[in-house]
Amino acid sequence: QVQLVESGGGLVQAGGSLRLSCAASGSIFSINVMGWYRQAPGKQRELVADISSGGSTNYATSVKGRFTISRDNAKNTVYLQMNSLKPEDTLAYYCNARGLDSRLLRFDSWGQGTQVTVSS
Repeated sequence: QVQLVESGGGLVQAGGSLRLSCAASGSIFSINVMGWYRQAPGKQRELVADISSGGSTNYATSVKGRFTISRDNAKNTVYLQMNSLKPEDTLAYYCNARGLDSRLLRFDSWGQGTQVTVSS
């Protein structure tokens, strides 16, 4: 199994910054894509940003220019630097990783979620 552990959420004022981290561990052969999603109560989880093992990135339109995703392949860790935070960024953020485990079987794992709250 592959486990994801997130950290870095919290409370910040509008215009402030937070950095989320997510470390993957377990029976990992390779991780193809790591990403961050967010979810409002009663709504579908939406992509915030993701990054491939080669460094290609995708961002939601609403966060382009404010958020930056990066990863450390050696540490199986992905980061999300969030700047110029807005009250509408207040959501639960979830880490995701997809790849192959040690049995060369595909995995698609999620973290437990971390709350980001932006006060106006």
